[in-house]
Formats: sequence, C-alpha cells, structure tokens
Amino acid sequence: MNAKAEAKTFRLDGLKWFLVVLLIGSAVAGNSYYAEFPLIYRVLAMTVICLVAVVVAVNTTKGNALWQLLREAQTEVRRVVWPTRQEATQTTVVVVVFVLIMALILWGLDSALGWAVSKLIG
Repeated sequence: MNAKAEAKTFRLDGLKWFLVVLLIGSAVAGNSYYAEFPLIYRVLAMTVICLVAVVVAVNTTKGNALWQLLREAQTEVRRVVWPTRQEATQTTVVVVVFVLIMALILWGLDSALGWAVSKLIG
C-alpha cells in the first residue's frame, strides 16, 4: 500500500471511529430519553445500534487487527489439550489436600506461638 492510500485509510479510520462513538453515545442518550418505552424495545434498539457500531469498528485498521487476533485466539483454543475428567479430579483432590495440610500446619504454628507468647507475657 502506498503512502497516499495509507493516509486516506487513516483519515477514514478517524471518521469511522467518530461514527462508532456517535452511535454508542446516541444509543445511551436514546435509552435515557425514551425511558417511558418498554425495556424490551430499548434493549433491542441498543443491541441493533451497538451491532452497527461493531460492524463499523471492525472495518477500521485497528478493528480489523482485533478481529484477526480473536480468530487466531479461537484457533489456539482448539489446539489446547484439555485434561480428562479423571486428571481434573485428581488435580483438584491434590490441591484440596495440600490446602488442608497447610491450614493445619499454620493453625498449629499459630497456636504454638500464641501459647509461647502468653507464657512469656504472663
């Protein structure tokens, strides 16, 4: 892409982001202004306006980069090797047992130190 096209894209991106902010601001203001209308209509209107704002935002350079990142993250999540139910249960049991043992150790130390301090103080 040449410098002229990049500059034009950058200017258009600014206009698009301004439109996104304008759409979201109008949705919030409209929700307050039309408070007497049933909630379902206001929610539907805000949803439609926000979806239009998302479509406009995705058509910017940064929005497109974010959309690309989300698609790549989804691909990475599919590659993750998730633990089996047995592995998850065993790990949970190990963590719970460790926490209980540490709690007993800390309780014993606290009791011993409290007893020692009370003996020193009198």
